[in-house]
Amino acid sequence: MSNSNHSSPRGKRARRRRPQAGAVSTPPASTGGLVGGRYRPLDSDDLPAVDAAVRKILADVGMAEAPAVVVAAVAAAGGELGGDGRLRFPAELIESALAGLARDFTLCGRDPAHDLQLGGGRVYVGSGGAAPMILDLDSGRYRESRLADLYDAARLVDSLDNIHFFSRSLVARDMPDALTLDINTAYACLAGTRKHVFAAATEAASVEAIAEMCYTIAGSREAFEARPFLSLNCNIPVPPLRFDAESCEVAAAAVRCGIPLHSNTFGQMGASSPVTLAGSIAQTVAETLAGMIFAWLIDPAARVIFGTRPMLTDLRTGAMSGGSPEGAVAMAASAQLAGYYGLPNSTIAGATDSKRADAQSGYEKALSVTLAAQAGSNLITQASGMQASLMGCALESYVIDNDMLGSIMKTLAPIEVTEDTLALQSIDEVAHGEGHFLGRSETLERMTSDFVYPQLADRRSIEEWEADGARGIREVAIERTREILAHHNPRHIPPDVDAELRARFDIRLPADLTETK
Repeated sequence: MSNSNHSSPRGKRARRRRPQAGAVSTPPASTGGLVGGRYRPLDSDDLPAVDAAVRKILADVGMAEAPAVVVAAVAAAGGELGGDGRLRFPAELIESALAGLARDFTLCGRDPAHDLQLGGGRVYVGSGGAAPMILDLDSGRYRESRLADLYDAARLVDSLDNIHFFSRSLVARDMPDALTLDINTAYACLAGTRKHVFAAATEAASVEAIAEMCYTIAGSREAFEARPFLSLNCNIPVPPLRFDAESCEVAAAAVRCGIPLHSNTFGQMGASSPVTLAGSIAQTVAETLAGMIFAWLIDPAARVIFGTRPMLTDLRTGAMSGGSPEGAVAMAASAQLAGYYGLPNSTIAGATDSKRADAQSGYEKALSVTLAAQAGSNLITQASGMQASLMGCALESYVIDNDMLGSIMKTLAPIEVTEDTLALQSIDEVAHGEGHFLGRSETLERMTSDFVYPQLADRRSIEEWEADGARGIREVAIERTREILAHHNPRHIPPDVDAELRARFDIRLPADLTETK
């Protein structure tokens, strides 16, 4: 059935007078830090029950394989290493840590416009992952990822307004060893963007090198600690309920170097954590808190992010599924728990199972990112660029996902209800007058301030779309990606600082790639 308004003379006249998209210049950037928290998958009465389970897991079950550095720190604070080899956290220690952990701090960009003020349900979306493969722009096939690909991803994110931070998304598989990989990963990220960078370190020795690199760029250790523009992802626990010895050393080194730390836990429902949502969330929260408590014992002023990642296992295959609705709900619930504790937090959302930017990719990403944002996750990683259950990255996906993220962030903005926005006078005047609102001054005034205009999504008529080649969004995004990479070649590390870094460290990214074209 046709819409009666569309078939009426007044409806046709109104459509002809609609302001055209071409009249709008580049749309304003989406502002990160809008507040989420309206979506609550856990009932308020259930939060204390989950919290009680978390504390019981830490106090009674404990953590296995704790290295000496962790045992010493926890035992000195009242913990106990049992005869079964499990390290247990007493109730008093858990309570003291939850009360003492840092809150409401800022992860900085080198440009203050990109600062991320954590806590309070403020939401930021970014990249992430550690994909070993990239979908090649030229061949359209997956290949091993290289250092230059990571730099390209950082440059792309640097230019995309709705992506608020850059978390290392690719593993540079052309690096010869762990130390070279870690140093060059941090360098490529910092060279490519002025937004806040999440890096990673394979071993403790890498942390000191990364810290020295950051101090050199900042001008001093004190300058970096005042405005930390890089933080470290660290998977301190390994589900189920074990510590990873090397990651514990990395975490301790990061804290001592003044680098903010993400205490992340990747569980998989039905495999390394219980098959039930509630059980998986409780275990993941307990593991994440164990890592945070350890970092807090090293330095009570440490800036540590609560990084729960309750992922899902496809029980038909045993493989991780990044695009499941159950996983999306679990991530949102873990963000809700972070709000319950008042802890700055991060989650994963956008880890689609699709291998390229297609309809499956779009609906899986939109579902999980929206739920995480609406639940008030401070930092939503893997929200852009990732494919194939985090095993692959596609550069054009960053460009498409930038559009999606602008729309999702818009849904966090509260509806303004005032005398002006209720518009009773306008309604009365239009009802007795012209019969539409398109020509009114307030409509034109709010045209660019109140609405998100996608840069890739196609809103044209069928005729216009066909005349332009009837291209899909991925084709348009590939073209746009090529344009950005051809023209956006920022030099975020000054030449004199770059020369000093190259003299001190084995930097493998060719200097001509980071020179302004």
